[in-house]
Amino acid sequence: MIVGTLIAAVMFTTAFTVPGGNDQKSGLPIMLHTDSNVFMIFMISNGLSLFSSTTSVLMFLGILTARYAEDDFLVSLPTKLILGIACLFFSIVTMMISFATALYLELHKTLSWVSIPLILLSTFPVVLFSALQFPLLIEMVIRTYGSSIFDKHSKHASSIKKPQQYPPQQNRGLTTTDTSDHDCSMKV
Repeated sequence: MIVGTLIAAVMFTTAFTVPGGNDQKSGLPIMLHTDSNVFMIFMISNGLSLFSSTTSVLMFLGILTARYAEDDFLVSLPTKLILGIACLFFSIVTMMISFATALYLELHKTLSWVSIPLILLSTFPVVLFSALQFPLLIEMVIRTYGSSIFDKHSKHASSIKKPQQYPPQQNRGLTTTDTSDHDCSMKV
């Protein structure tokens, strides 16, 4: 939740302090006129990161404020956690895209040899978060929406052999009508 809040705060700030600054006369970003395609990628990824990190924070807050009933642990809480982790992952990806495009906008004309390694290194947090959290996300989706233990029981119930039924004359031991020889009552 802290990571999502930090991403939302930084992305909100970078929406107003754009790379290259603003034109003094019109107030529009300077890069909008010089590198409009790359600048649009920057602004779109910045906005997507802001919205998805805010969504992840709200999902995590929904978990904290849940009523924790028994039924919530089966679907409601895992669904909120799945959506929170997925939105946090998407916000990290779009934040790194925003960072890479900002570096490209600032450095591609003067120091292009520096911008390429920095852009490549910006993929490291995405890969690290994917390696650590993606297996958990997949496991939670499978456990929440996949077959449950009750479904497995009903699938395999037909393959379980039923005990063989003997006719009453071949039954060894007591029958339901023959209780005269054995007294099963307890004496006090």
